[in-house]
Amino acid sequence: MLSPNILFKNVVIARPKEKSELSQVTDLRIEDGKIAKIGKNLESNDGEEVQDMNGAFVSPGWMDMHVHLREPGLEHKETIISGCEAAAAGGFTAVACMPNTNPPVHTRDVVEYIVNRSAPLPVAVHPIGCVSKERKGESLAEMKDMKDGGAVAFSDDGDPVYNSKLMRTALDYASMLDMPIINHMEDLQLSRPGHMHEGRVSTRLGLAGTPSIAEEIMIARDILLAELTGGHVHVAHISTRKGVEMVREAKEKGILVTTEVCPHHFDLTDECIESSGFDTNFKMHPPLRTKDDVQAMLQGLADGTIDAICTDHAPHSPEEKEVEFIYAPNGILGLQTAWSISVNRLLDSGMMKLEDILDRLITAPRKILRLGEPLLKEGVKAEITFFTTEDSWTYTQKNNCSKSRNSPYLNQTLKGTVLGIYNKGQWVDNRANL
Repeated sequence: MLSPNILFKNVVIARPKEKSELSQVTDLRIEDGKIAKIGKNLESNDGEEVQDMNGAFVSPGWMDMHVHLREPGLEHKETIISGCEAAAAGGFTAVACMPNTNPPVHTRDVVEYIVNRSAPLPVAVHPIGCVSKERKGESLAEMKDMKDGGAVAFSDDGDPVYNSKLMRTALDYASMLDMPIINHMEDLQLSRPGHMHEGRVSTRLGLAGTPSIAEEIMIARDILLAELTGGHVHVAHISTRKGVEMVREAKEKGILVTTEVCPHHFDLTDECIESSGFDTNFKMHPPLRTKDDVQAMLQGLADGTIDAICTDHAPHSPEEKEVEFIYAPNGILGLQTAWSISVNRLLDSGMMKLEDILDRLITAPRKILRLGEPLLKEGVKAEITFFTTEDSWTYTQKNNCSKSRNSPYLNQTLKGTVLGIYNKGQWVDNRANL
């Protein structure tokens, strides 16, 4: 619903890499979808909607650069509309959606379908096109044509670009377009049919495991190809200590490599599978790894080696997930719980300051994808997120906005709330569902 004119009372401005002062409570006026005034004790105008935010933070809108919206073709799991509802509930004003749909996002018409379908929604959706036609890893998709249709990056996510020659050519082409290749880092011969991380827990449980080196070998290959071509490799959902170390070393050498991490990979471990009694909501890919790997993810975020926080939001229907562990698909929901996990593991632990967490959610994803960063200043389009760091909420099926429910965090009380977003002239108020 369009809400172009709103006065938000009692907010605290929070910006990436800029310390927020808790005492600096102010007001924010939006007129015709733009930030008209920021100041204390603003009086409401006639006919203006007024929202008292009670000292909540307001920041530029967050972005998740790795989600699966499942449309077209897999609407029983998620749709663009339901996925964007979950994104708004999680504080995201923008998402980039992965191309492993049916049909895949490998031609301009599919890119434009997603762009047009999402245009009226308060969350901006940026399609990621396939590297290869039909995601088969055999020949390049029409990259320039997809960029002209609105694609912001290229990936065969769900599967790696396994052919090294194809990956080299893709990096050459993408560099000419000034776009990144986002690769799902997995040596298929080493990893499959792994159902969890290969280690002590998998051995104890008798499950085939995916070793860390299956991810690390592919990261190493792509770093070398990025160095050779000058192209931009982005490491999707990094999960191993050695992987983070290799990215850190590559950056020190000036190689154009960036990476992202999911909250579940800096919060959960492979031990959760055992302690939960084989709950398939703990099954994902890359798999949950060890406590040491989790610590490496936290350290990588804190020192800037890991550029962005993303969710890899991967909805699956109940009938797909509620089966024996080895038969369940990989993936969990992530959009609505990302902020709370970040508060718990990064902010409250003292690993990171608020302004640096916001950098990983606001600035870094857009820099990687060459998108303009929203600003919190007068005269610009309002694209903003309202949130708290102290309040708690309970994530239930009632306030779950996704069509699916495959989350290990369901029915848990979590600290850190998202009160709403404002974008495209629309105010999405989450407070009634908290």
